[in-house]
Amino acid sequence: MMKLRFAPSPTGLLHVGNARLAIANALYARRHGGHFQLRIDDTDTERSREDLVEAIRQDIRWLGITWDETFRQTERLDRYAHAIDVLKASGRLYPCFESQQELAMKREAQIRQRRLPVYDRAMLKMTPEQRARAEANGKVPYWRFMLSDTTVHWHDMVMGDCHVKLPLVSDPVLVRADGTILYALASVVDDLESGITHIIRGEDHVTNTGIQLDIAQALGAKSHPFSFAHIPLLLDTDGSKLSKRFDSYSLRALRQSGIEAEAFVSYLARLGSSDDPVLLPFAEQAAQYDLSHISRSAARFDIQQLLALNHKLLAQLPYESVAHRLPDGATEKFWHAIRSNLDLLSEARLWYQITTQDIIPPVQEGEEAFLKEAANLLPQEPWDTTTWKTWTTTLREQTGRSGKSLFHPLRLALTGEEQGPELRDLLPLIGRSRALLRLVPTSS
Repeated sequence: MMKLRFAPSPTGLLHVGNARLAIANALYARRHGGHFQLRIDDTDTERSREDLVEAIRQDIRWLGITWDETFRQTERLDRYAHAIDVLKASGRLYPCFESQQELAMKREAQIRQRRLPVYDRAMLKMTPEQRARAEANGKVPYWRFMLSDTTVHWHDMVMGDCHVKLPLVSDPVLVRADGTILYALASVVDDLESGITHIIRGEDHVTNTGIQLDIAQALGAKSHPFSFAHIPLLLDTDGSKLSKRFDSYSLRALRQSGIEAEAFVSYLARLGSSDDPVLLPFAEQAAQYDLSHISRSAARFDIQQLLALNHKLLAQLPYESVAHRLPDGATEKFWHAIRSNLDLLSEARLWYQITTQDIIPPVQEGEEAFLKEAANLLPQEPWDTTTWKTWTTTLREQTGRSGKSLFHPLRLALTGEEQGPELRDLLPLIGRSRALLRLVPTSS
């Protein structure tokens, strides 16, 4: 059985970059009839927060993703301890006592000598007596994994043939001095023991992949236990790393502003691929998802493109699907009047206020006589969608105005906005009494 996973850390809110990977893993699993696992990487107990665990689950559900199994790494500390014992017994996990300051000095010296700043494995030369003295002096070791003297190769489902030369990489720390298990070890143990077959993640993990494949083999795994797809990172519209602006692109913020899940998933599912975004429900999006269409070049996340897709989706949503999210009292007629003009559902509140409450329109110097004439010619109720044309036709005949000089002053007076939904639809919602007060405010 094919199995994929998404493994966020509950140290912050999910953002666009996280979501893209969650979507990719879930879509690929569903397309191929596989299982999808949600793993919470919470071994960093100092930074992990319980409220963020639930926030992550809420965000994943909002995306339309369901999981077949879930667990937290803090529930599996005994399995990591067993793996540590195996690696120690084989001599692949060794203790180190250097401080951060000592390591920094070594790196600076290597750089001055124009050498690669790779850990020198000095601690492997420690005698048992030297280690005993260090521990007697209060030093507590952290533990590094001794990488193989080989080059790790694999065929990546996105990047093609990849390799990592392990001799050019520092032996990774797998266990901190305080006993904290680090990602490189915990992730490998979980992936092996839970039966993960495919891993889709960002291209910034390419070196980690080489390291983790080496750790997996040291734990007894076969030579190629996983299939990998490394997706290029996202850039902002100006070409800078999107990671610098993740706070403004959290899923919670986007959701609260009115971005629809279907538009969001449809945009990210095809971002950076040869396929244009198409609005589809999650299951239909999965049926068309193809990793081979993803470019090896970085993609640019454009909020305007996302808003355009969101606009397209809102324009076709039926009232029943959004009624519970509209202002209290909003009717189907109101929704149909405004939906084709919205980029975000949150904008509906402004138009509800415009159609149901008192507003103070901007002063239009030189238009007072025209607006007074418009008020005098305002038809009696009842009104419908033909009232606007009837009224403006009469105004055109009486004043000689047409085009922008006719319609713009009326829109500003009636809505207070330069642009918006069709006034033929808004006017019956505003009603005659409010329209009169807005056209000739002094009459109130």
